[in-house]
This record gives sequence, structure tokens and C-alpha cells, in this order.
Amino acid sequence: MLALIAGTGVLPGEVVAQLSDRPVVCAMEGFRPDTLTPDVEFPLEQVGTFIADIKARGVTKICMAGAVGRPPIDPARIDAATMPLVPILQQAIMSGDDAALRAVIGIFEDAGLEVKAAHEIAPNLLPKLGCLTQAQPSEADLTDADRASGIVRAMGAADVGQACVVSKRQALAIEGIFGTAWMLQSLTQRPDAGGGILFKAPKPDQDVRADLPAIGPDTVSGAVAAGLSGIVIEKGGVLVLEKDRVIAECDRLGLFLYVRERTN
Repeated sequence: MLALIAGTGVLPGEVVAQLSDRPVVCAMEGFRPDTLTPDVEFPLEQVGTFIADIKARGVTKICMAGAVGRPPIDPARIDAATMPLVPILQQAIMSGDDAALRAVIGIFEDAGLEVKAAHEIAPNLLPKLGCLTQAQPSEADLTDADRASGIVRAMGAADVGQACVVSKRQALAIEGIFGTAWMLQSLTQRPDAGGGILFKAPKPDQDVRADLPAIGPDTVSGAVAAGLSGIVIEKGGVLVLEKDRVIAECDRLGLFLYVRERTN
């Protein structure tokens, strides 16, 4: 049996929609999914009891999908089953995103649960290689994508972000803690004539079972508002949410969406 630990956003709902059998939908307090009603809700301070609960229900596999923040741990709420995990949780909260997720995955695996990636159980979230839109990238755009790939690899090695904006081989913005939407918003008043690409890819050696980068309709709107020509993502490394709508919006707004080979 599968349990989906669902965070905010539309991804958890898209995952469930692609499954033949509904999983046990779980959510951490404060981070309920946008389109699903959780069967189980738990505070971070009682994750040990939560694990015991889902195992008692027959769960053997879990998938983490959706956005989850880093709430402070309330010592008064920690139960006996979670007490041994507190040092790991505290270290995870203080770490970068990838390191934090590896720590959390380790907790579930140590409990005997198999951790599955969202795209493993819902493979249609990953688009095919090539250009998915009517608009096509130019040679200059592909050159910018090469440059952006190197930038994101360097950022990822420091466990910082998974996206950047490049125009004429110059980095206009890089993704930080506030995410892609905030980064694109920062470019809406750019002083140049526009153009350039949004590039997204996973971090080097990232554990892709959680926090795989994603784009959706809002990304398209943000890219257009930022004056960009298109979006480039890496094959097998970026989820496309509401894919048909994303492609339709790109075509309507004259943006290209290009899926390139992943760079090692």
C-alpha cells in the first residue's frame, strides 16, 4: 500500500489522478494539499507516531509530493516515538533543501518504508525530449541554455536553487529561497529590451525522490511578465504540472517550451 505525503500546490492532486488506486493521503500540519482531503494529518513533533500509524494501516511505500516548509519544533509536543528522531529533524531544518530531504528520506527508510519519486508512480509528469510548443528556440536561446545549465550546476553544488534566467549568456537572476515565481517577479521591471530564457534542472547528485523542480501555468505567466522568450528544462529532471494547459498557454502567448538532454 502507498501513502502520499502531500504538501501544498497542485502536484499531489496530479499524482493521485494518475493512480489506479487511491493512496493514503497524509499531510503535515500547516501544509495541507490544495486539491485533496488528507486521510491522516500529523504534526512534525509526532512524525514517529505517524510512521507507526501508517505502517499499521499496511503502508509499505511512501511518496512525498508538494511544497512543505520548515516549522519550528515545539518541545512540548514531541511524543515518545519521535524523541529519538529530534536530532535528525533539527539538523534537517538547519540544512539546505537537498540535505534536509535526504535526512527525511533516511528517517522513512530506516523505518522500513520504500520511498518512491512522484514521477515513478506518475510518469506522465515528465515530458518528452524536444520542443513541445509552436514557438521554437533560436540558436541564441540554446546557447543561453548551455550557459544556464552551468550556472544551475554551480548553484546546485552549493544546495542553493534549481533555476536561473539567462539572456545573451548573462545571468539576469538566480533562484533562491523565495522560489521561481519571486525570481521572475523581480524581472518584471527589467531595463533592457527583453528576451532570454528561464532554465530549470535538478541539482547535481540530487535525490530525485523528492523536491524535483517543476513548472506549471503560473510559470508561463511569470516568464511572459518577465519578458522572456521561452522556458528550457532538462529531460527526466523537471515535472510539468497541468501539461496540456502549460503548452496551450505557451502557444497562446508565443513562448517556447524546450526539453533538452540532461547534462551530467
